[in-house]
Amino acid sequence: MVDGLALGETTPGPLIMVLAFVGFMGGWNGGVFGAPGIWWDALVASLVVVWFTFLPSFGFIFVGAPLMEASREDLRLQGPLSAITAAVVGVIASLVLFFSGPVLWPTGRPDLAAAALAALGLLALIRWRWSVLQLIGAAALVGVLAELLH
Repeated sequence: MVDGLALGETTPGPLIMVLAFVGFMGGWNGGVFGAPGIWWDALVASLVVVWFTFLPSFGFIFVGAPLMEASREDLRLQGPLSAITAAVVGVIASLVLFFSGPVLWPTGRPDLAAAALAALGLLALIRWRWSVLQLIGAAALVGVLAELLH
């Protein structure tokens, strides 16, 4: 679940897949309309979870975007908007710390290979100016090679 959630935090597509999976498993194991193990219950639960997760977000975007654009030059709102931006950066930093724990210290002891890969990825992004897609492709290649050699 942590792996799926970590992947889901990177882009909206995997987040939809993770939420759909969690909804499906909840419907499959707990049952929505009947006994556990009925595929219709799992499908309905999956659709309900995805719908109600993203419906409010899209509503805020469609209603709020024109208002935000109209208030771009309003000096009274620049302070609060800067504070919101800082809070979002703080949430992202908190998620980085939360998700790095199980990766860098999976057994309570440091995983030096994972730390080296993380440092190399950071170096590729900052020093060599790789795009995120290039980094993800390289990480996927490293993972496939590690699995083949293992």
